[in-house]
Amino acid sequence: MQRADFLVLLFAWAQIVTVPVVAQTTQSDVPYGTNDQAGHYVQAADAKLYYERYGEGGQPVVFLHGGEYGYIDEFAEVIRQVSKQRTVIAIATRGYGRSERGTRPLSHRQFAEDAAFVIKDIFKSGEKVDVMGFSEGAITGYILASSHPELVRRLVAIGGPLGGYGASIEDLESDEELTPELMQQQVPDLVARRKKQMTHPEQWDQLIRDLNAMYDRMVYVKQAEVHAIQAPTLIMAGDKDETRLDHFVEVYKLLPNAQMAIIPGCGHVIFRCKPDLSIKIMSDFLR
Repeated sequence: MQRADFLVLLFAWAQIVTVPVVAQTTQSDVPYGTNDQAGHYVQAADAKLYYERYGEGGQPVVFLHGGEYGYIDEFAEVIRQVSKQRTVIAIATRGYGRSERGTRPLSHRQFAEDAAFVIKDIFKSGEKVDVMGFSEGAITGYILASSHPELVRRLVAIGGPLGGYGASIEDLESDEELTPELMQQQVPDLVARRKKQMTHPEQWDQLIRDLNAMYDRMVYVKQAEVHAIQAPTLIMAGDKDETRLDHFVEVYKLLPNAQMAIIPGCGHVIFRCKPDLSIKIMSDFLR
């Protein structure tokens, strides 16, 4: 994902974080992402990984959030709806919120291994889970489903490209860089909120720089890995997503068992744009 993608998404992310907060004070008091009652930790080799658990029964579904501006709370409305009938596990990616950064280099492969570690710790009996990943979480979901087929029953990947080459020509030609300083200038309230949710807010600037180094790679997931995914997979995206629509079609064609849903009139954040439609399509597929 190119830096320009995140500049374009800047205000989309702001909508995720700020608008649901208003709704949360009137509809629910659940502090998603910092919920002591629902929060748990798993000790990995180099870091404590945080997750929240909601609902009971049904096929468990694991949520993997988006990058940089993303966090568990971006799924607030989705968690509220899905957890009425299913167990929801919302994992905080290492370095984000209450998950520790650890010492290992950041990569989507590391995020996938972290998710696998958390899933195995929670479901020690070897139960398979459904996985729903958004943006960076969708990229992680591809790798998780490919490298750990024993863990994933079904996969929903929302707005996740296989690499920076999936961006539009305009984004590929842009040399603008998203820095902590630019983020602070553009959306100070959002940055303040993210820092407040972190166990170590002083690590925010370095986290962003490390993530930007990770996004410099043109390829995040190899096509052969996607082709190896045996779990039924639903590709979802808005028809105005910054990633090229034909790139999502390419991913769809690589998958041996896939469906695709393009949400009309929406950009990257489909569950903010049309939550009822997005949740219904996802829920129907997972059932």
